[in-house]
Amino acid sequence: MALPVLSTYRLQLRGQESGFAFTFADAEQLLDYFDELGVSHLYLSPVMTAVRGSAHGYDVVDPTTVSAELGGPQGLARLSAAARAHGIGLIIDIVPNHVGVARPEQNRWWWDVLKHGRSSQYAAFFEIDW
Repeated sequence: MALPVLSTYRLQLRGQESGFAFTFADAEQLLDYFDELGVSHLYLSPVMTAVRGSAHGYDVVDPTTVSAELGGPQGLARLSAAARAHGIGLIIDIVPNHVGVARPEQNRWWWDVLKHGRSSQYAAFFEIDW
């Protein structure tokens, strides 16, 4: 059953390499505090795999995986279960219009489009005015 959204608390998640780590496990450690504040939902910054060391998560390089730097799918599942036990839901910010493109190995989809243009198998993934 979905919990009614009454009040949110936004968390900026970051991996260790960012220099300012705040992961799923760190968020889990603060659930008692959020519960005391009356938070109904945690609003999580993007959790998909971003450029290594990303400080914000909006430079996604693999939208099909949960960031290992943040704790991976298992860490997200643990946070979700622990939050639910406190009566707190999760809202996850998805960013389909933001990608990291600095290096080919970081975003194979985009670089394949740059190489093959319209004939790229990933061309339809991007809104390009050809």
